[in-house]
Amino acid sequence: MFLSFQETELANEVWECLEHVTDPELDEPVTDMGFIEDISVDPQKRKVEVEFRLPTYWCSPNFAFLMAFDIRIAIAALPWVDDVKVTLNDHCFVDRVNEGVNGSRDFSSVFAEYCDGESLDAVRLKFLEKAFVRRQETVLLGLESKGYSGESIVNMTLETFDEVHFSNLEEAKQKPRYRSLLMSRGLATLPGDPAFVTWEGNRLTKAGLRDYLAQLRGVRINMEFNGALCRGLQSTRYKEVEIGPDGPTLVDFIQNRVPPRDAGREPAAPT
Repeated sequence: MFLSFQETELANEVWECLEHVTDPELDEPVTDMGFIEDISVDPQKRKVEVEFRLPTYWCSPNFAFLMAFDIRIAIAALPWVDDVKVTLNDHCFVDRVNEGVNGSRDFSSVFAEYCDGESLDAVRLKFLEKAFVRRQETVLLGLESKGYSGESIVNMTLETFDEVHFSNLEEAKQKPRYRSLLMSRGLATLPGDPAFVTWEGNRLTKAGLRDYLAQLRGVRINMEFNGALCRGLQSTRYKEVEIGPDGPTLVDFIQNRVPPRDAGREPAAPT
């Protein structure tokens, strides 16, 4: 089926919007991770439908719910959208997630027996801290590679940080992302505010910088390992095979025996 010019333009706008929705554990866009399977738009009804799928059948329900919720919120913010439907496919809690997100039920009620009363905001905050750490470490190491001393780094203001140019692609990518999170958390708002503080808002010190970087490195290595694992599972999750009436088992996934919803189709960017 071919999209009209208007539908293509709107679908591209949705795709760009989804580039700002991240896997909460990995701090990587859901579009880059290949999670988005399909985007459809109906300009007349001002409606958008998005389908997505995670690397395994057993991905944590809080990850699944948070991504589905963020996808819905991001698209609903587009001025021409009145109705959004988000569909998670091939997941052990697919019915709960889809019903909750599209029915505006909160996380704690959908997964009451699993979350011990924890709200989605509490879950989100944990992942935001990991994202902050990862982004901050990237720019701190980038500054060191450019020859900045420990003293100049810990005393750097937001204004001075804004003047720094990174030629390395990853450092250039993470600089505005770190700055955005720094400001949205209220950790730095004025040009003269410190550019580098802890998640709790404490100033970094020259004497403690090496130990602090070691802590950040531990978080980053864990995130990189999980990211590599997710990408591997995403690329090899499915093979054509007959699945029993009770659905896939752990053995099916270990042996890469679970078939895709659309075999051979790459995650669909709008065209």
